Amino acid sequence: MPLLTAAAVSLALLQTTATGERIAAGEQARLEVCLTKIETDPEDAYEDGLAWLYQGNRPGARQCTAMALIALGHQAEGAERLKNLANSTDGGTLEQRAAYLSQAGNAWIEAEDPDSALQAFNGALKIAPDAPELLLDRASAHMFLEDYDEAIEDLDAVLKRVPDHGEAYQMRGAAWLAKGDPDKAMLDVTAAMEADPEDINTLVLRGQVREALRLQSDAGGPIERLEID
Repeated sequence: MPLLTAAAVSLALLQTTATGERIAAGEQARLEVCLTKIETDPEDAYEDGLAWLYQGNRPGARQCTAMALIALGHQAEGAERLKNLANSTDGGTLEQRAAYLSQAGNAWIEAEDPDSALQAFNGALKIAPDAPELLLDRASAHMFLEDYDEAIEDLDAVLKRVPDHGEAYQMRGAAWLAKGDPDKAMLDVTAAMEADPEDINTLVLRGQVREALRLQSDAGGPIERLEID
């Protein structure tokens, strides 16, 4: 290719890249405005998202409307849209796709559909297998399904990566209690209290574990597996 032609092509590519970066920055700013508005006025945020969709069906617009739907109480529909966005050809980077799947999974937990949540978290973990928060999310789905051994396995992995993760200790303590082992549960409650003494979920769990230990002592042996809230 002649030098002048090559230079012209390079300039055109740089201009295209610069334009693309400006567009991406503008869309990111618009998405941030939408997500902020969802916290105070999700209905208005949803309407903004619909207008944005009409202008070009951009990924940010689809995320905006999906998150607004979740905030408006339509968790399953919002989760499905986020899953579709994660699997779309314009779904963005792998990190973005994992985030969409994580958001979808948590929405399905809210919708009391742990099977769909688990599928979403599994998909996210295929992209980011060592992410502690994704492992914590998947553990919550396992807990919902009463798959306590699987939940403990994920929580072990979280604590291996983040040794002082109070929520992971609290969740693992709940899993041990549900399995009928209040002694192990109390060890995790103690660790959770050290990490975050004010966590209300841990304080409630501590009361449940103490009661289980009392019943175990009165019975003179291990207690049966408990149902916990």
